[in-house]
Amino acid sequence: QRKVEGAFMTHTFNNETSNSNITNDENKLRKDVSKSTVDASKSMDNANKFELPSMIKVNKLRWRVADIALASALAAVFGVVYWGFTMLFFSQISPILRSIVPGFASILHGVWYMSGPLALILIRKPGAAIYVNVIGTMFENILGQQYSSFIVLLSAALQAIFSEIPFLLTKYRKYNITLSISSGVLTSIEYGIYLIFVFYQGRGSNYYTVHMICEIISGFVIAGVLPWVLYFVIRKTG
Repeated sequence: QRKVEGAFMTHTFNNETSNSNITNDENKLRKDVSKSTVDASKSMDNANKFELPSMIKVNKLRWRVADIALASALAAVFGVVYWGFTMLFFSQISPILRSIVPGFASILHGVWYMSGPLALILIRKPGAAIYVNVIGTMFENILGQQYSSFIVLLSAALQAIFSEIPFLLTKYRKYNITLSISSGVLTSIEYGIYLIFVFYQGRGSNYYTVHMICEIISGFVIAGVLPWVLYFVIRKTG
């Protein structure tokens, strides 16, 4: 009987030990699974830290329907502005300014390219200046103007590209008056040189000097400061 009891106790002890080992193994397995889950979660969080900001940046740079509508409206407005100012400038304003100092008429040229900086400040999307300038020039061509449609479109596209450069250098993340002025001045330099090679050939160094100085002033004030002022006015009106 004692042998049976001893054997029974030994069997019971072995079962308990075996069950204890199984429980320990299960607990260890659960800890390993839990640790793996936590590690995987941390890895996903770390990955999201890199992926989510880039996704947000891409989404911010994408054109929305509202952006296209605003750009189209702005292009239509400036198409009329281009057309009206061109007629008034060459028939009334330019002769008066030229009579004061040859080349002085360039002081108002900023009206033709202020749309680029303003479009970028308002819409804040890559290519905003190109869209507004080119579409606006198409409106102007429809209304009618004295120059070749191709030359005018080419000039508008070049102006827009140079307007984009300061904002492109910041990857379209910053919008302030410094960038607005930089955009206007850079465009004025491009347009001033363009005019010298295309329309102002053989006019002399004095003319070119006055022309470029006035062009840069126009780019600074009309195409740089004024778009920033208009931006605040438009923002206040909603």
